[in-house]
Amino acid sequence: MAKQAERRAATSEAILTAARRLFGTQGFAATTMDEIADGARIAKGAVYHHFKTKEAVFEAVFDQVSRDLVVEIDGAARAEKDVLAAMVAGTQHYFAATAQGPTGQIILRDGPAVLGWERWREIDARHFGGKLPRALSAAMDAGLIARQPVEPLARLLLGAVTEAAVACAGRADIARAGAEYARAFKSLIEALRAKA
Repeated sequence: MAKQAERRAATSEAILTAARRLFGTQGFAATTMDEIADGARIAKGAVYHHFKTKEAVFEAVFDQVSRDLVVEIDGAARAEKDVLAAMVAGTQHYFAATAQGPTGQIILRDGPAVLGWERWREIDARHFGGKLPRALSAAMDAGLIARQPVEPLARLLLGAVTEAAVACAGRADIARAGAEYARAFKSLIEALRAKA
């Protein structure tokens, strides 16, 4: 029984690895289940055994990419002096990561279109989007910003970050655009900082 579970897990991982590469380089629309099966070196029927639709494969990949991105963001933010500076550093990393390459293709270009905004937000709330309310609460607890309702402030800031990331992804000068939006986000966060 354990060996069968291990085989299932290995097959599922092979599918997700192949799909992640294909979705990241070609995009969702251009990727077929046949290509995913070929990339995983399994029969197409095995892909359908694990995932009923291409959308289901994409959702699993999206969740995986989102989870990996949060790990990277945490690494970028960990060295900062306080939670507000960590929010800025983490958001800078988010802009850079989602404005280019496979991560941007999966998270911003295809994510909302394939999953729909509602499902996209639900998954994001488990990862990047969920970090913002916790960080704001921690900043309030530390006296870095004035006490206020966390949820509306988090939604406003997350909306700004998401819109900026989408704008970056659509620009030819991604690095410059990302740096500009990161500076603007830093200004927003620093404006919240309690005056000593």
